[in-house]
Amino acid sequence: MGVKRRNFLIGAAVVAGAGVFGSIWADGSARSKAIAATVKPGEGGFNAWIKIAPDDTVTVYSPTIDFGQGSHTALAQMAAEELDADWTKIRVEQAPPIPGFANSGLVRGFVGELSQGLSRHLPQSLASLVARSVPIQLTGGSSSIRFAGQNLMRKTGAAARLALIAEAAERLAVPAAELTTAYSKVIHAKSARSLRYGELAAAAAGRSLEADPPLKAEKDFRHIGQSPARFDIPGKVDGTAQFGMDVALPEMRVATVMMAPVRDGKLLSVDEKPALAVPGVERVIKLDEAVVVVAKGYWQASKGLAALSPQFSDGGHGALSSASIFAAQDKLNAEGKALAQPAGGKFVTADYKAPFLHQAMMEPFAMTAHYKNGKLEAWGGLQDPLATRGQLAKAAGIDSEDVTFHQMIMGGGFGRRFPQYCQIVEQVAAVAKQVPWPVKLIWSREQEVSHGAYRPQVAIRLQAGLGADGRLAAWASDYAQDGDARSDATVPYAIPSFEARHHKYISNQVDAYFRSVNSSQHGFFNESFIDELAHAAGKDPYQFRREHLPAGGRHLKVLDEAARLARWGTPLPQGTGRGIALTENFGTIVAEVIEARLRDDGYPQVLKATAVVDCGMVVNPRNAEAQIMGGLIMGLSTAIGEEITLDKGAVVQTNFGDYPLLRLAEAPPEISVHFINSGAKIGGLGEPGLPPAAPALANALFVATGKRVRQLPIRDQAKA
Repeated sequence: MGVKRRNFLIGAAVVAGAGVFGSIWADGSARSKAIAATVKPGEGGFNAWIKIAPDDTVTVYSPTIDFGQGSHTALAQMAAEELDADWTKIRVEQAPPIPGFANSGLVRGFVGELSQGLSRHLPQSLASLVARSVPIQLTGGSSSIRFAGQNLMRKTGAAARLALIAEAAERLAVPAAELTTAYSKVIHAKSARSLRYGELAAAAAGRSLEADPPLKAEKDFRHIGQSPARFDIPGKVDGTAQFGMDVALPEMRVATVMMAPVRDGKLLSVDEKPALAVPGVERVIKLDEAVVVVAKGYWQASKGLAALSPQFSDGGHGALSSASIFAAQDKLNAEGKALAQPAGGKFVTADYKAPFLHQAMMEPFAMTAHYKNGKLEAWGGLQDPLATRGQLAKAAGIDSEDVTFHQMIMGGGFGRRFPQYCQIVEQVAAVAKQVPWPVKLIWSREQEVSHGAYRPQVAIRLQAGLGADGRLAAWASDYAQDGDARSDATVPYAIPSFEARHHKYISNQVDAYFRSVNSSQHGFFNESFIDELAHAAGKDPYQFRREHLPAGGRHLKVLDEAARLARWGTPLPQGTGRGIALTENFGTIVAEVIEARLRDDGYPQVLKATAVVDCGMVVNPRNAEAQIMGGLIMGLSTAIGEEITLDKGAVVQTNFGDYPLLRLAEAPPEISVHFINSGAKIGGLGEPGLPPAAPALANALFVATGKRVRQLPIRDQAKA
């Protein structure tokens, strides 16, 4: 989630603060509509997020999407924990994209992070108002568990449990204090009587729920901290899971698209006849920036598209290249203020660079839409269903109430599927309005790679002064990119003088979110540079970091444990190096140690990876381990071989042949992940494993080869 949207949330909360009573009424109305959409007669709906059926089945409605993280299972664990529910009766469903299911838990979480505790004074009703007004139902920012889980699932479960107890106390004519709960029952031990949740739920749901109920202590957990079987796996194994690509409707047509090779280019002309001559092709549709072919199947549409020779403009960007972008960014960075040479010490400066990166989802974009009688029904996998609904409405020129959006499973996302960065949303709405059938619009892999919304290309100049004692006296960074990344350009080390200066640079590309956002590239910059400074000071990189971390702090404990588990300082075979890196993002601290060498062809080979993580409480250990491993491997992949380059204004890469992802045989044969529970507030896990991987690898290769890599991807740069 980006800084601009977070700042907007704070502003919206402050502006809305004057209307608390109105927001309470509006929130109640929205929640009532959400409950009416999901709760059947005889069932009990609690704050819309939890539903209990007469047979004791508990359905948890998640405002966030599980696209491989296992988050739905973890959210269910959090709800079941506070509810004291029977796990065998728990189910999870994706909350529909209607305002009553806006992600107010995320709003409260980010407002709290960015406003020094304002969220404690932000009523749930007001948070819901802000979430609906944005509108926001997104999955991102490593927020599912730490925000939706903590603020919605645990609190709703705890409040529902108290309501069930109150209802049971009245029916049993006993004090509520004499009642306990377990396995979806309210129990009165003195009389050996009990009532099932299912027989209490409908009446209990009509009671007022506590807004801030007390939550369980960790010592009392039965579900949190366990790793039950994930809800999403069976359907992915037996093929019943439905992705956006899998949608099939009666009379459905399939379309595919060719966009202007240079972003911001426009369609100038196209002769439709060659495509219409292809059997099965039924329409050629012209959009401002693209041409679309509609056919009875994908292969006919693809063949029809290939028959066309559309003419596009270059939007005035025909001279742009990756090299020209770096040159412009270097010029901006050179305008930064130079640090003074420290008395009796050393001055170190270095320029680092990182390219545009593609999120490289396994499933290319596919959205289906049907426009009929002024209403639009659509199917697809996006990271914010509620915002997608609004975007579809705007593109179709109709009211949001006239749009029904069905959220599908996603085959990857990593920030690419936020609807504001997905041209396919507007395209499918435009195409659907011009054909009488349901239509599935598919982006080919080539379109998806070459028309992405990328991690920004960044150049940075780092400067530091070392005192006569070898300790850091000053640090300054000047970096050029589209968005301001100063919150991610900071370091955890104690430095008397620290400054990060942003120089805004905008290219013709769409700079979007990427897994770990700006920590991805700035983690590489900072943790590589701190290694350079350690060597300049003549000190061990691990010990140098230790000297600049507060004694007894979380960062130091994570760093020390990673070094210990990786056997830092022990001998390695000649030609093999060991590197370390320490980063923090989304409230989680991660240290990673990489052992690596070069293959005979000069390509990096990672032999072993050790990760130590402090994310506070771990809800589902197996999922948590998988998330850190996945982030680490993705970090290595982006470091070693991935880059998006521009030539004559257009993206050069088109598929995995020229955008190489790390293959199974290239992944570390040994990865170990260890967690420290410091008692800190729960942090995110989907993204924090990525940032330390690239610098830990680059630092290891420096030890192995003596060559410092300052520009990604590494590929064969470390070769002597």
